[in-house]
Amino acid sequence: MRGDQSSHIESISNEIPVWLKPGVWGVVIGGIATAVIGFSQLGWTTSGKPELLAQERASTAVVAALVPFCIAKAQQDPDKAIFAKFQAETSSYSRSDMVIKAGWATVGGETSPDNALARACSDKLSSAKAS
Repeated sequence: MRGDQSSHIESISNEIPVWLKPGVWGVVIGGIATAVIGFSQLGWTTSGKPELLAQERASTAVVAALVPFCIAKAQQDPDKAIFAKFQAETSSYSRSDMVIKAGWATVGGETSPDNALARACSDKLSSAKAS
């Protein structure tokens, strides 16, 4: 049985023209090169990439829309000592942490603060302090 298979493969390989092999290799290498150049240099993306970009833009837009509410919460906080301590703080990490702990970055019925909102609110409050 094995003898029949190997002789069949040999007969097929003998029927393939010699000039076809370099052409097939050229197509394979050209396809690989086109894919590599397309994805790395020409900006081609997979189907998941635009969806990820859209999600990031939506999240950024939501944070930008909620920053004024966070700032209003901070300015209307009855504990003025927290706001004064925030304004005296120089570390951006500490300021963001203070915004989270004070609850200024917790919006609506949420139970936990939003870290991106806390960073944006902290940045906006500190830039308002500087001006």
